[in-house]
Amino acid sequence: MIESAGCMFRRRELLKFALAGVATPALIGVTAISKTSAQNGAAPNGEKAPPEAAPKKAFSAQSVAAEARELASKPFRAPAQELADTFAKLEYDQYQDIRRKSDRIIWRDENIGFAIEPLHRGSIFSGQMQVTLVENGVDTRLAYRRDDFDFGKIKPPADNADIGFSGFRVLQNDGKGNLEEIASFQGACFYKAMGEHQPAGVTARALALRVGDPKGEEVPRLTAVWIEKPTRAKNTLVIHALLDSPSLSGAFRFTMRPGEATIIDTECTLFTRVTVEHYGLGAMQATHLFGPMDRRRSEDLRPGVYEVTGLQILSGRKEWIWRPIANRETLQVSAFVDENPVGFGLIQRDREFARFLDEEQLWHQRPSVWVEPLGEWGRGSVTLAEIPADSQVNQNIVAYYRPREPLAAGSETNFAYRQFWCWTPPERPPLAVARNSRLGRVHGASPNSRRRRVLVEFEGGIFGENRPQDEIKPRISAHPGAISGVKTTLIKDRKTVRVQFDFDPGQSGQCELRLDLALRDTPVTETWLYRWTA
Repeated sequence: MIESAGCMFRRRELLKFALAGVATPALIGVTAISKTSAQNGAAPNGEKAPPEAAPKKAFSAQSVAAEARELASKPFRAPAQELADTFAKLEYDQYQDIRRKSDRIIWRDENIGFAIEPLHRGSIFSGQMQVTLVENGVDTRLAYRRDDFDFGKIKPPADNADIGFSGFRVLQNDGKGNLEEIASFQGACFYKAMGEHQPAGVTARALALRVGDPKGEEVPRLTAVWIEKPTRAKNTLVIHALLDSPSLSGAFRFTMRPGEATIIDTECTLFTRVTVEHYGLGAMQATHLFGPMDRRRSEDLRPGVYEVTGLQILSGRKEWIWRPIANRETLQVSAFVDENPVGFGLIQRDREFARFLDEEQLWHQRPSVWVEPLGEWGRGSVTLAEIPADSQVNQNIVAYYRPREPLAAGSETNFAYRQFWCWTPPERPPLAVARNSRLGRVHGASPNSRRRRVLVEFEGGIFGENRPQDEIKPRISAHPGAISGVKTTLIKDRKTVRVQFDFDPGQSGQCELRLDLALRDTPVTETWLYRWTA
């Protein structure tokens, strides 16, 4: 069952798109050096260093939960975010020139498999995140020092005040003299990771609140993190985090395991100040400017600009669903009603360079993100928000699971899930999948006609077997509307079936389409769903 909502786009009530700017992995040359003065606690060049922001003290995951519980027991107070105009008024491109010096990267010269690069505040990343390192059960807050950064052409303020950080990058040592970015946490509650040899793409959210809601979105912040010093033997990085917003606070634990796919296990406890009705778990967002289903940008030289092709769902009823996504004229929210979903994610199925012809952005290499709940999430809906966008830096596609039951005021609730940042999700349909989807006008139809033609190509499954074509039947529906001109073509040597059909929505402004192929009433393909809008 699909529930839907459409409304005119109101930019200020929705996402802060700029926070999701695209970046590619940073490769940082490593040379043999001694430990830096920043790591040893002394300021370079004789400059007096600021005192440590906090003394060392014992750390435990329970202490983060206790702090979140204490926060929720009091009225919300927005954190002070004062920042000198020198940094606050930077353009995004200028901000990108500020880099932590390579010899000041945390753990860079230690053989533990990971390194941490604290990120400067500035431009759209003006919010402050407290960064604390944990070793042997003892934590030490990391102090900001101006000399740890290279500012390029920017002249920093004369004072050396501790302004904190906007977030951090996680780097992995490849053992050959380079550090490679595998994840970053920066901006509100956003973070991203990538699989082996992938650029950054999809952005996750620790928690989504009221996405696309008429009341306006609420964006929580990760205000503090505690990063446990890892060991090479485990190849695991554990990050604890404190989240806060007007409605609730939360204690999070992210356990990261890099590899061909980077896996992040997220555990959280949410402490509510008020009743929270609209919240999203496993939230993620991605860019989709134009593609095969919405080819409106005829002047762009590239055939496509998108980092994900569609939304994949494995429902609690074990139905595989594929929903192509599009850049809409108006905000469209679709709710795929479910109970205890097995998994869902924003997936890039187009891995051929020819689909994009963009050697700078490398859209075909962007990671897919697949989420698997750990434990039961109950009744709710996998929710998809398609938001109009006019720039490729806008991550205008948002997906998450919205539980039906609200979080009661004063409650404590636990959730856990696993994310795979990968080339291909670990869970794959045992059926044929929709490899290509196309939407266009019907040739010969009147200019004012709403009749449209759809072409879907399914690949794999039984289609390579020696079977009569008429044994495989398409099952197509349109609500509202009428279906006509159905044509099915089996291409055995490519193990594909092409289904072409026309639909006429009549006077309706939108139409829900559903398609699968069956052999004697048994599905042999995943279920293809799409919403057409006028």
